[in-house]
Amino acid sequence: MSLNSFGHLYRVTTWGESHGPALGATVDGCPPGVPVDEAFLQQWLDKRRPGQNKNMTQRNEPDAVQILSGVFNGLTTGTPVQLMIENTDQRSRDYGDIEQTFRPGHADITYHLKYGLRDYRGGGRSSARETAARVAAGGLARAALNALAPGIEIKGYMTRMGEIEIDRSRFDWNAIDGNDFWIPDADAAPAWEAYLQKMRKDHNSVGAEIEVVARNVPAGLGAPVYGKLDTDLAAAMMSINAVKGVEVGEGMAAARLMGTENADEIFMGPNGPEYSSNHSGGILGGISTGQDVVVRFAVKPTSSILTPRKSIRMDGSPTEVVTKGRHDPCVGIRAVPVGEAMMACVILDHLLLHRGQVGDGPRGVIG
Repeated sequence: MSLNSFGHLYRVTTWGESHGPALGATVDGCPPGVPVDEAFLQQWLDKRRPGQNKNMTQRNEPDAVQILSGVFNGLTTGTPVQLMIENTDQRSRDYGDIEQTFRPGHADITYHLKYGLRDYRGGGRSSARETAARVAAGGLARAALNALAPGIEIKGYMTRMGEIEIDRSRFDWNAIDGNDFWIPDADAAPAWEAYLQKMRKDHNSVGAEIEVVARNVPAGLGAPVYGKLDTDLAAAMMSINAVKGVEVGEGMAAARLMGTENADEIFMGPNGPEYSSNHSGGILGGISTGQDVVVRFAVKPTSSILTPRKSIRMDGSPTEVVTKGRHDPCVGIRAVPVGEAMMACVILDHLLLHRGQVGDGPRGVIG
């Protein structure tokens, strides 16, 4: 049984481990004739790359992606695209002390219980390093979206880190790429950095919340019941390492609203239906409305920390675990480009499904 793949028509299989020689993705179903090269993919990997600043892990990986197949003369051929990223800065010795122990909050214990063995070097397959392959596949999905639906824009940003959150009245799209935290408020970045550095000095870590928005998504993507766009988006985001919660649109907050507040009123505009608000997150009945598609997910604090935590050894005896090595004090920072990649993969997948079932554009006409 292989459960390392996701997607329907745009099908991505990731492979490799944190401390192996390489990791990557095999992408099947990318349409032919899509202009793409390694430089285009690399820009997205550079957003996720470790060691860029003091607010993330100091593992120094270039994350240079190589296209091994499926692209000729700068265009996809319609055959499987093989993407590879070599690991160059592994320090497996840092994990020798946990070979016989389980890290609290980590997948060490569940991998052992399921398979009877585990790769303790950085978590092996359960490591967040696996997400580099997703970002490469997401870059390819963006290239395909540029060719098939060039108006679509995907952007992610952090909205919360531990006890601090963004002030939405100061939301600035142009500020997102200008700070280490991908937050839409340039003036808030110093306070976020001070907060995170205190966590690092205290040998601790902190969780985060990330929001990903896809603009200019055409109406009609997704299908009823089991093929819902939001179903696949939720599954995609939930599959990211350390994610413990996913919301679409208003999400959990919808439970506190009345129907008069939650209903996005509809008006006829010059180019079709328009809405008074977007509590639905751009999806109704599992099908896109043409509004912004908004997904939010929460990541837990990094489980590998220098503060001793009680646990057990392989033989069941009690112990305390201190995890050495180079780890993100807040994994949410580098989860932003991962969330963007998953959004791109799912939107492309549903665009291809939609075209395959009903052709280009929504079938229904209003007005």
